[in-house]
Amino acid sequence: MRIALLDGTLPTLDENLALDEALLLAAEAGQGGEAVRFWEWPSPAVVLGAGGSVAIDVNEAACRADGVPIHRRASGGGTVLLGRGCLLFSLVLSYDRAAELRDVNASYRWILGRVRDALRPIAPLDVAGISDLAVGGLKVSGNAQQRKARHVLHHGSLLYAFDLPSVARYLKPPERQPAYRAGRDHGAFVTNLPIDARTLKRFLAAAFGAEAGDLTAAVLERIPDLIAERYGRADWVRRR
Repeated sequence: MRIALLDGTLPTLDENLALDEALLLAAEAGQGGEAVRFWEWPSPAVVLGAGGSVAIDVNEAACRADGVPIHRRASGGGTVLLGRGCLLFSLVLSYDRAAELRDVNASYRWILGRVRDALRPIAPLDVAGISDLAVGGLKVSGNAQQRKARHVLHHGSLLYAFDLPSVARYLKPPERQPAYRAGRDHGAFVTNLPIDARTLKRFLAAAFGAEAGDLTAAVLERIPDLIAERYGRADWVRRR
């Protein structure tokens, strides 16, 4: 089964978040296939997980003062800060590709194991907690999923040249923390990989055997509706 490689960032953050879900929905409907997508947002932006809380997770005063927007994605997981130096990768994979993908925890191990092994020439990564990658106990990657009957959308981030102090300015410490975090604040918990985005993409594409592909009309046509229904609505973003 071919995995399409998609590399590009759409003009608005809502469009980028909607595109990931559109890829999942198209695959689930038999109108698209598996994909690996890379994108990177050029300025700070907060993105809540599906169950995240603005009041609990976000330093709203700092976001307002600095003009940092707050958005929400459809996958689970914690609240994240995007920005230059944070490469985002989105996978849409069929459960038929590997039996492990049918189970949440097993799918994290399967996917993150491939990312870890692909980046081993760069840094000695470990799978930490359920859904993180870390180097020497310092987090470099957070991950989340949205699951359908036959496909999974896996969201991941990789820090490589990120403004690490900005995390503590815009995000509060999460209520739920993996044991390996050991109560550390953001500044003592995250780090950057010693790599550039181009090399990161090359290693990750090879890890999943992805080959250059194009966005289809069946995917692109879903984006406006998803923005109207969810991503562009303040009541959906701030529902918690």
